[in-house]
Amino acid sequence: QVRLVESGGGLVQPGGSLRLSCAASGSIFSMTIMGWYRQAPGKQRELVAGINRGGSTNYADSVKGRFTISRDNAKNTVYLQMNSLKAEDTAVYYCNTKPNWGAAGYWGQGTQVTVSS
Repeated sequence: QVRLVESGGGLVQPGGSLRLSCAASGSIFSMTIMGWYRQAPGKQRELVAGINRGGSTNYADSVKGRFTISRDNAKNTVYLQMNSLKAEDTAVYYCNTKPNWGAAGYWGQGTQVTVSS
């Protein structure tokens, strides 16, 4: 069993920045992939960014150049630095971890990010 706890969400003005954190605990030894997904009102849940244990990353086209994913393997924590935030970034952001891309994975409870003036 794996537990994921997100933090760092909140209200920010357009153009601002936030950093999300996700701390993993439990049976996490075999979890090589960590990522961030988001669910906006009226939209499908989508992958925002992913990172494997070796540090290789991938990003949704909508966030490339603005968001940066990173991980601290020793702390079993993944981060999402979000810069130049836009109103369309408003969503609940969920942390996910899995041993490989074909696995179902484990989910955190989500953290709300609201970008509004």
